[in-house]
Amino acid sequence: MAISAAQVKALRERTGAGMMECKKALVEAGGDLEQAVEVLRKSGQAKADKKAGRVAAEGRIVVHEHDGAAVIVEINCETDFVANDDNFTGFAELVAQAVLTGRPADVAALMAQDVDGTTLEQRRTDLVAKIGENIGVRRFTVVEPAGQLASYVHGARIGVVIDVEGGDEALAKDLAMHVAATNPACVSADQVDPEVLAKEREILLEQARQEGKPEEIVQKMVEGRVRKYLGEITLLGQPFVKDPDVKVEKLLKAAGASVHGFVRFEVGEGIEKKQDNFVEEVMAQVRGG
Repeated sequence: MAISAAQVKALRERTGAGMMECKKALVEAGGDLEQAVEVLRKSGQAKADKKAGRVAAEGRIVVHEHDGAAVIVEINCETDFVANDDNFTGFAELVAQAVLTGRPADVAALMAQDVDGTTLEQRRTDLVAKIGENIGVRRFTVVEPAGQLASYVHGARIGVVIDVEGGDEALAKDLAMHVAATNPACVSADQVDPEVLAKEREILLEQARQEGKPEEIVQKMVEGRVRKYLGEITLLGQPFVKDPDVKVEKLLKAAGASVHGFVRFEVGEGIEKKQDNFVEEVMAQVRGG
């Protein structure tokens, strides 16, 4: 089948693999980008799947705590300049407070809430007209902890709310900062999506077989790599950021503590953003002139 240059470029940006390898992978995958990424990972050609790192939107993460509960909210705009504008930050704080007091079921219900005689949606619309940028409330979560609540916001771009049983306030705060820094997928290995784990095991198996080892050695290699993978993506398996010689699981045991769960938001994560090429834009204007 015909593979376009745009498809090859997209795959190269995702994986860091060479042009010819990307084209071959796309042909094998029938033009499907996700399957082509998998083909490259299995062959060891993919350097990294960078899709998740392509942060698109600007905006703020806001966390509010009250009466033992917390809300974490993401509000987006188009530029970091507006993200720090007093009008925008004021709106973001208002949205977080509305979530905390109104406990809406979803974003649509939140935006329909009345705040001092005006819905949040009308306030958003008015702010768009005033600032001149598109503004949106993307998501929120309400956390009512079973244990002790702690939160941490880093530069208004990353926010964490964590629910810790046992230990003290300092430990809970440290764990919130750890989650902000390392971005674990979940608390423990038993919470990892079985489909995600099966897919990762399949990829690791194919990689190990290509090393030419006997099958029984391959199986042992895969199990070791799966354990390493789980240690990297789970909170309990990660080295503690303030003391990398100690795993978080050991830290919690020493304190007689456990983690019920956490929520981590990062501004724009998972949203694609158009990357403008300023030089090409200027040249196009020159040619047009």
